[in-house]
Amino acid sequence: MFTPSELLEINTLLTPENKIVILTHYNPDGDAVGSSLGLRHYLKAKGIDAEIVVPNDFPKFLKWMPESRKAIIGEYKRKVAFDIINEADVIFCLDFNSPSRIGILGDWLIHAKAKKILIDHHQQPEKFDFVYSDTVIPATCQMIYHFIEAMGDEKLVNKDIAECLYTGIMTDTGGFRFRSTSAATHRIIANLIEKGADPSFITSNTWDTNTVSRLHLLALVLARIEVVKDGKVAILSLTRNELKEYGFQKGDTEGFVNYGLSIMGVKMSAFFMEDLYEDFVKISFRSKDDMDVNQFSRKYFNGGGHINAAGGKSDESLQNTIETFKNRVEGEAL
Repeated sequence: MFTPSELLEINTLLTPENKIVILTHYNPDGDAVGSSLGLRHYLKAKGIDAEIVVPNDFPKFLKWMPESRKAIIGEYKRKVAFDIINEADVIFCLDFNSPSRIGILGDWLIHAKAKKILIDHHQQPEKFDFVYSDTVIPATCQMIYHFIEAMGDEKLVNKDIAECLYTGIMTDTGGFRFRSTSAATHRIIANLIEKGADPSFITSNTWDTNTVSRLHLLALVLARIEVVKDGKVAILSLTRNELKEYGFQKGDTEGFVNYGLSIMGVKMSAFFMEDLYEDFVKISFRSKDDMDVNQFSRKYFNGGGHINAAGGKSDESLQNTIETFKNRVEGEAL
């Protein structure tokens, strides 16, 4: 958490007169969107307006959250996004550890005159004016709750804040089943429910949103799932042509990688997908126990993330990327 003196200084910055902006990472997920909206609603409860700017669009299944459609999408409104960031007095940087993680917004953030406040749970954060970094906490949304507590404003947590923070914690913990989910996490979830978050409503709006095309894609993935390294590693994949054939939309493959971990004996799952428009392969890694996919991804696939959840990319073909992965994973202790 920020030091007491830092919290006092941040509090002096949070005024209706200052222009406050909230940024999050490229390809925003539930934790990125939930933490950004949760913080915005908290500031609103304090009588402070804040703009959310995201690098690119986020999945439809996250757009039920209150005021989610008010976020400025950088790739659609570049001039508007640039002006907002350039004129900001305070910029909250949520759920990313480096300007390189926010796409076209990165250079604008670096050159902005604003005070920059990082709240993030990824490893190896870069330098910001104020840094609250904790890699043990499973979701940035949980850190936003801790921040609100530290500011002495827990009483301001309302239904809108609760719904957004609950969503981010739920999605980033895989429905509260990842190892990083702590007793503190569950206590916060209980508090959010008391503040108005409805677990059934949130789960239904976030996860019970399958389209027929998404289920077709999932069927393809599951039909050819491959298990290697004596049954400890699962491999899933999709080609560009398959994505096109079934009308892929952003968010359709969310959670596919987790199916690999549901196989008995599997400790690591890797999902490979050709980008829809450019010649590279996006990779998602998940693991159990002490298998560190963050270090694995950093070492071999230009990526990173958390110990049990990380991402990477490859400029090789899909087939060559999978073969490279198989060779690399054979040398790892699982």
